[in-house]
Amino acid sequence: MSKKTRIIIFVSIGLLILIMALFPTVKKKVKADDTVSPRETGMSGGRQPLVVTATILQPQTLNDMFRMKGIMLPDEEVDLTFETSGKITKIYFQEGTFVKKRDLLAKVNDAPLQAELKKLEAQLPLAQDRVYRQQILLEKDAVSQETYQSVLTELETLKADIELTKARIAQTELRAPFDGAIGLRLVSEGAYASPTVVIAKLTKISPLKIEFSVNENMVNEIKPGTNLAFTVDNDLATYHATVYAIESRLDVQTLTFFARALFQNPGGKIKPGQSANVVIQLDQKNDAIVIPSISMIREMGRQLVYIYKNGKAKEVEIKTGLSTASSVQITDGLSIGDTLLTTGVMQLTDGALVKIGEFVPNKTE
Repeated sequence: MSKKTRIIIFVSIGLLILIMALFPTVKKKVKADDTVSPRETGMSGGRQPLVVTATILQPQTLNDMFRMKGIMLPDEEVDLTFETSGKITKIYFQEGTFVKKRDLLAKVNDAPLQAELKKLEAQLPLAQDRVYRQQILLEKDAVSQETYQSVLTELETLKADIELTKARIAQTELRAPFDGAIGLRLVSEGAYASPTVVIAKLTKISPLKIEFSVNENMVNEIKPGTNLAFTVDNDLATYHATVYAIESRLDVQTLTFFARALFQNPGGKIKPGQSANVVIQLDQKNDAIVIPSISMIREMGRQLVYIYKNGKAKEVEIKTGLSTASSVQITDGLSIGDTLLTTGVMQLTDGALVKIGEFVPNKTE
């Protein structure tokens, strides 16, 4: 064996002995490093706390609101028609104007009835005179009671015929049954009218009714006297009305019932047929704990949040009450003054290191 070969063998044996001596130390170091979780190293190889946003819980007033869509209805509405038939001789109203109760709106030809009335009224003095003369004779026993009763009956019949003719003349007049706004005219003068021909539509727009449906859960909550607020499209104002009537039973198919509220509609600003966004306050809770919905986690049938304790996140199981799209009421698990972590909650675990980067107000809607 050459000298060069012996040197190579000795060096190789030395390196092998050195590796065997250092192996236990290296293995222990690697194992220790493997026990450190990514969350403990702040997801970046170091032990950096997670920066989060927090809020300090304050007591709030919570309104339990019921919201639904409604429709504005006129207080009264009717299709105007004549009670009799005939040619329309005069139309007195202007389209789209306001009319008062008993205003004359239109008239059909009543000339034959007026002539009949004059004829009957002309007979009235003679009939009255007959009765007077027969009464004088009856008092002198010059005529029988039967004769006197006959002429009296003729007088009463004549009076009845006069009243009947006047009633028929009244039927030739179309009068407003109530105060309201009259719509577009559907006929012209000279047209033939009958009880089936609509002349125009009359609508009472002040007050207005608001009709809305309520589900069966609200059967005992909505009753006459309940106040509500509502808005209409393209109007920033909020209006108020009072429920005055509800249906006597639920609809068996939809399990809802209709309710109606009355709105005075001063000035007729809101029109029948407009949709309404109705809001009814069912209850008000004072000193309620309300948190943003995004701070809550649902996991395995539980509802969880994290609060700040001594630089760490503490997991808390909660129970909830009323909720909206953006907030939820807490009925158990949290207390006034707790520091609730509101962002980054999906990355948190119980006991994780956290740092509050910003406090946000505890105000929810």
